[in-house]
Amino acid sequence: MIVLALDTATPAVTAGIVRRDGGVVELLAQRVTVGARAHSESLTPNALAALQDASLTMGDLDAVVVGCGPGPFTGLRVGMATAAAFGHALGVPVHGVCSLDAIAADTTGDVLVVTDARRREVYWARYRDGVRTDGPAVNAPADVPHDGATVVEMAHPTPVGLTRAVSNWTEQPKPLVPLYLRRPDAKTLAERQATA
Repeated sequence: MIVLALDTATPAVTAGIVRRDGGVVELLAQRVTVGARAHSESLTPNALAALQDASLTMGDLDAVVVGCGPGPFTGLRVGMATAAAFGHALGVPVHGVCSLDAIAADTTGDVLVVTDARRREVYWARYRDGVRTDGPAVNAPADVPHDGATVVEMAHPTPVGLTRAVSNWTEQPKPLVPLYLRRPDAKTLAERQATA
């Protein structure tokens, strides 16, 4: 199975091509652009470049997996809308996964995965042998309960981690649901007038 793996939950715009054969997951190619405001400009070019690097075409894809956060409102929307569009156009399933689960996919023991949530906060989740036991949540770093867990601070999920985070490849994927964990910065006119 050839999988297109996408993630825009962090400032890294990640697109990768992964071959999945049973429990074996092999990275064929990836493109990562780091830029907190580069999601919409970079994601599709990164996906097309990764396909070209792997000597494959869109028609070779069997599935799409996308990180659904936690992350910023705009970044998540770009990634999930792009994944859904690819899946719809190609007639292939689109699997959404927690981006923190993708980072923890290959971990063992008691692990705390942390990513930057901006505003002096972090997104976090706790895992035991790659299985989430707490979170995801957003807190100030001092308020994150780590209780001796090994802290994993990774810049972004990898295509292999995203692919491994899919819990069931044989079931029909559930609808994509973003993990925002906080309200968007943008406010409607009514919300702005109510607080004025």
